[in-house]
Amino acid sequence: MFDDSESASIESDDDVGSLESFVQAKFTRAKTSRLYDENRWLHSYRNYRGLYGPDMVWRESEKSRIFVKITKTKVLAAYGQIVDVLFGADNFPIAISPTTLPEGISDAVHFDTQPAPEGGPEGGAGPMGELAPGATMADFAEMVGGMQKRLEPVKDKIKDGPGLTPTQITFHPAAVAAAKMQKKIHDQLEESNANKKLRHTAFECSLFGTGIMKGPFTVDKEYPDWDETGEYVPRIVTKPAVDNVSIWNFYPDPDSDNMDDAEWVIERHKLSRSQFRALKKRPLFRAEALEKALEMGESYIEQWWESQLEEENSGGPIERFEVLEYWGFVDKEDLEDDYDVVIPKELKDADQLSANIWICNGEVLRVVLNPFKPALLPYHAVPYEVNPYSFFGVGVAENMDDTQSMMNGFMRMAIDNAALSGNLLIEIDEQNLVPGQDLTVYPGKVFRRQAGAPGQAIFGTKWPNVSNENMQMFDKARQLADESTGLPSFAHGQTGVTGVGRTSSGISMLMSAANGSIRTVVKNIDDYLLGPLGKSLFHWNMQFDYDPDMKGDLEVKARGTESLMANEVRSQKLMQFLQVVQNPILAPFAKMDFIIREIAKSMDLDPDKVTNNLGDAAIQAEIMKGFQQTMAPPEGGPPGVEGVTAPGPQDPTNSGNGNIAPGGAPQPDEAGFSGNPIQ
Repeated sequence: MFDDSESASIESDDDVGSLESFVQAKFTRAKTSRLYDENRWLHSYRNYRGLYGPDMVWRESEKSRIFVKITKTKVLAAYGQIVDVLFGADNFPIAISPTTLPEGISDAVHFDTQPAPEGGPEGGAGPMGELAPGATMADFAEMVGGMQKRLEPVKDKIKDGPGLTPTQITFHPAAVAAAKMQKKIHDQLEESNANKKLRHTAFECSLFGTGIMKGPFTVDKEYPDWDETGEYVPRIVTKPAVDNVSIWNFYPDPDSDNMDDAEWVIERHKLSRSQFRALKKRPLFRAEALEKALEMGESYIEQWWESQLEEENSGGPIERFEVLEYWGFVDKEDLEDDYDVVIPKELKDADQLSANIWICNGEVLRVVLNPFKPALLPYHAVPYEVNPYSFFGVGVAENMDDTQSMMNGFMRMAIDNAALSGNLLIEIDEQNLVPGQDLTVYPGKVFRRQAGAPGQAIFGTKWPNVSNENMQMFDKARQLADESTGLPSFAHGQTGVTGVGRTSSGISMLMSAANGSIRTVVKNIDDYLLGPLGKSLFHWNMQFDYDPDMKGDLEVKARGTESLMANEVRSQKLMQFLQVVQNPILAPFAKMDFIIREIAKSMDLDPDKVTNNLGDAAIQAEIMKGFQQTMAPPEGGPPGVEGVTAPGPQDPTNSGNGNIAPGGAPQPDEAGFSGNPIQ
């Protein structure tokens, strides 16, 4: 959960007050500005948990305190649909692909599987796409990028551009580089347990309207290893990691509407003493400041909403440290004058710099320049429903707040009325009864009347039962909840659907229409979370873990919305397209290597394991060509098995019973010609 990126260090520990006050002032401003949002989130949380808030006032006549947790059902339904879409496939929904016109690497190269005819160009393709005379290794590297080492043995056969004949095999180096980068990012996300973190973010996004993820930030991961003597010698590898940040601990710039506009953000940490001590092992933390903060003791300040969230609060002191982590712009003079932060030469002319600052107990624990290039804030906030005039979005619970209150009210009225109408209202005229009797009513009870008193002494009145009308209003409020959330009840298991939903095709149409709202949410996740997160990981790899095999003009694409299409449907479409391009006329226009890889993906197969890359394909083609040469007939012999003597050529004087020359077509009146008359 912490950032260990290497950056500019601090050379002085003097004057620790200015930056601490700067960060504390930012935190106070952000905390004050989001008070309205905290009330919204707290109300949404209570509706999800089925709890009435302290502002709920009850009448004397209201006996029932029931809370119908329809909000919980709707939130979990939205969360489940989002998770099904994002994780329906095996891979994390982030893809890397080459740009439309990649620079620094060829979009397509080819090589010929057949030798060129004597005196003619290779494969009959002509000079198109061939390297210019005197081309150097630099030209070859520019063409194939990071694949030059693997293709060194066959570099003389690699030509730029797509192949134009059936014997020329086309590959796309930019796509290969993109596939390697994608595989690396997926491996990093898997090691960081990103699936679990994204699910938690999706849940808060559904409930509160906004989900927050942090990353990538650098961690030193320990891999177990043993040497030849059996001694444990772990390997320490620097890796990127991502994490979920609770919306309650996230304080953004109050003047921004999204992360792109945010000048700064603050994350609030709640650390135990052991966690606080562990900060000493992190790079660029100030040991002296950490010791001073430890000596002052735990200083966690509980926010007003924390006691509201905790159903059982002990009321005692909280033995934790409150640590504020600031990411954003700081005046260059404050860094240079107060902390002597080393400013790189290229940033000497800047007025403000992006920095990372940690504070606790009035001490500045860490001050470093933002290590990432470009200097972006390592946080990603995704709204469930975009609020165009606020940083925080609107969630399912808030959308159905009114309908939840209506359902609770009508259900309480129905229960109170049912309880009232289920018993008789008993009226007793005590003047007609002997005084001093017990007025309790039970079966077989005997009341003694006054002698000679006229009229009835005990009356029983049945209260009208109007609970059916209340339940009808409850059902109407539930239908309004379906409308307000875009999540119809049949989409999460309601039975007894009538009308169009009685047939399989009808329910299919209804489900397809119900997915419309989820498509919008998933598109928000693509645009606000997956896309920026993928770009940040791409930049991290290019900056801290550069691999020449991944060199290329690449772009990051979020594929959450693509997951809405089932793999079976995608596979069918690809197979249909493959049949179309089997036509020799259309074959040159198809990227066969891309089609094969996409078919493998749609079948949940690893394309790197079941398809060949350019180098492997070149080697395979050489093997096949050598095999075909060994099976070729001797010069002058017919096609077939080596060593078999072929019949001689057709004698022109033969009347039709002679042999046919190898490779020649039978002529009229010759043996084998199907048009000869039957004798």
